[in-house]
Amino acid sequence: MTRTTFNRLREVKDSLPHGSSAVIANELGIAADDVRDFFRGTANGENGYHIEPGPDGGIVVFTDTRILEVALRIAWEAKNAL
Repeated sequence: MTRTTFNRLREVKDSLPHGSSAVIANELGIAADDVRDFFRGTANGENGYHIEPGPDGGIVVFTDTRILEVALRIAWEAKNAL
């Protein structure tokens, strides 16, 4: 199981270029609103993680890392684009 803090999850979201929610949604075959809910932390356990009390906004425990993996790849590509 993968864990991080909610604040770190927000940092990943903030590092994404504009329009990335739609790109992630299209790649994974899900709704863009599901991607936005994932980064807001407003969805329930169906979004692939749950939040436990803890430092930095809480501890995020992922049960499904697909959205996070695609987001990290997009953020890396945007940062390293020539």
